[in-house]
Amino acid sequence: MSKRTLAILAAIGATTIYGINHTIAKGVMPHYVGPFGFIMLRVVGAAILFWGISFLGPKEKIQKKDWGRILVCAILGMVINMLAFFKGLQLSTPINSAVLVTITPIIVVILSAFFLNEKITLNKGLGIFLGFIGAIALILFGAEIRQDAPNIPLGNFLFIVNATSYGAYLIVVKKLIEKYHPFTLMKWLFTIAVIINFPITLPEFMEIEWSTIPMWAYGSIAFVVIGTTFMTYLFNVFALTELKASTVGAFVYVQPLFGILFALFSGKDHLTLVKIMATAMVLLGVYLASKKPKPNP
Repeated sequence: MSKRTLAILAAIGATTIYGINHTIAKGVMPHYVGPFGFIMLRVVGAAILFWGISFLGPKEKIQKKDWGRILVCAILGMVINMLAFFKGLQLSTPINSAVLVTITPIIVVILSAFFLNEKITLNKGLGIFLGFIGAIALILFGAEIRQDAPNIPLGNFLFIVNATSYGAYLIVVKKLIEKYHPFTLMKWLFTIAVIINFPITLPEFMEIEWSTIPMWAYGSIAFVVIGTTFMTYLFNVFALTELKASTVGAFVYVQPLFGILFALFSGKDHLTLVKIMATAMVLLGVYLASKKPKPNP
């Protein structure tokens, strides 16, 4: 099997885990673990796991000039992205999160135009507009009264913050991936993330009452730490060794499919006309924004 095929499988694997995560993480929050307490578990757990497997990779020293970029990557990919997503998931619904996360490729296209001088074609411009309208429709009109979703508009806005920071992370981390082994990179990114997240997440982490947590919730927590954090970041960083940032970002399209199906089958969410129409607009927008332009003859 070629390295490119493995990279594509890794990206699909990460997307599948993310899609299921919308419902699994929501099932534990905020009753057993607060969103920020969850982030403490995620970054500490992932840091320990990445340090644990780092001896399997080469011994590398990070160059002085790269520490600034590593700090930016940790803030975008393991601080803003995670905090915004889990807080948003506590306030909103699994289907909304699965849909709004798909604007990541649109963000990657916009940021690539600014920082990598990639051209925005008519198709991409139209795609960005449609995706934006779909996302706004979900924020403004996707609200419904639900006990487990106390502030859907704010939650949906935080999903957009999450998608923006993750899109920026995929672009900024690309240069580091070309230079360092994934294990080296991830152990340092998550170590920095532990330090930055510590004061923000400690209060909610201290509130966790471990003795009252049922076994199924422990299973959900383990899935989020090992699957959604350790495995997805490892899969994505491996995928980025063979694929473009915008290609890896495009795998997010599949997330609503897994996310919505899992949420519906497990009875944790339901479809409404607004959700269906907004989802269609977002997906059409994402498709147009990341469609490769035909080469001029």
